[in-house]
Amino acid sequence: MSGLQLFDDRLSALINNLSPAARKEMTRAIAKKLRASQQQNIKSQRAPDGTPFKPRRAEAGRNKKGRVKREMFSKLRTAKYMKATATDSEAAVGFVGKVQRMARVHHYGLRDRPARRGKEVAYDERPLLGISKANTKLIEDIIVQHLK
Repeated sequence: MSGLQLFDDRLSALINNLSPAARKEMTRAIAKKLRASQQQNIKSQRAPDGTPFKPRRAEAGRNKKGRVKREMFSKLRTAKYMKATATDSEAAVGFVGKVQRMARVHHYGLRDRPARRGKEVAYDERPLLGISKANTKLIEDIIVQHLK
């Protein structure tokens, strides 16, 4: 059994005693907090487990010296593209629209074409979404707060 399964089993009886509206409010709070946590991880350029992202590769045709001043995934972490959804039984954080494909490529380190007729590029694995121990503690705190 995974750690999340044990966590779910322990609290499922208590959570089932809540009304559906109270459960939906609780899962909405969990989803919002998780999205904020994931946005913070992406902003600080680190994976959910705390390891830093691999740095960008230098562009092949680029003659300029110096660093690239843009952050990776700066628009991807905005609320427009990263959505938090909740029902009375689940909370989810994910990407919507066309950015979903780009996020998947970077998350799993797949190959993709950056331009329509460009050559295929292998991207480094940069996990964008995930649950850490701190997130599990955050979820527990929200559940306990709603059970009071």
